[in-house]
Amino acid sequence: MRRRRQDEADSRELAELAALADGSLAPKRRAAVEARVAADPELADRVAEQRRAIALAQSAAGDVEAPPALRARIETRPRARRAPKRRGLALAAVLVPCVVAVAIGLRIAASGTSAERVHAALAPTQLAPGAGGEVTLTKTASGWRIELDASGLPRRQGSLFYEAWLRNPAGVLVPIGTFNEGRKVTLWAGVSPKDYPTLTITRERADGDQASSGEKVLVGTAAPRG
Repeated sequence: MRRRRQDEADSRELAELAALADGSLAPKRRAAVEARVAADPELADRVAEQRRAIALAQSAAGDVEAPPALRARIETRPRARRAPKRRGLALAAVLVPCVVAVAIGLRIAASGTSAERVHAALAPTQLAPGAGGEVTLTKTASGWRIELDASGLPRRQGSLFYEAWLRNPAGVLVPIGTFNEGRKVTLWAGVSPKDYPTLTITRERADGDQASSGEKVLVGTAAPRG
């Protein structure tokens, strides 16, 4: 009987701590529970951790809109009975990461269907007659992610490397990254290929001069993917 009473007391404490973390604790109990938490660093850490997890879940889920069919099904379902309080903090440790993962997954899936992409086929120049490649430019919140896959370019290392550039019709060059060989290279640009449609790859060396060497090995023009 004593053990049962202790278990019930522990369950009430867990439930109150969970309610304190998510803001649902009754006002008449808040002062007493906050005082207990303030006096126990371990309890304070657990409550703070759960508050951070809840905030993260709300932030991730706030950017995601459920599909209409799912929203309708949720709205028409009868409200479920409140889950037993004894598992408050333990369940939060499992459920919050799941909510975050689902929200992030939905966000990625939604952005994937509407991402703006352009494509460029890269042609060789006289400096690399056997080279060739393709580039896909994808618009993201951080800028344009550029995925390059080129062949026929000898590996450059040490102080020698390749550099990629975007150029506008006026001839202004914007550097978008350096690499040693052309297989599966990821570059980034802060300007749009709509304004800077020409992509060039040049041979460079670490000589302190940040300007293009003009030694072009591949050239292409970005166009919407068909």
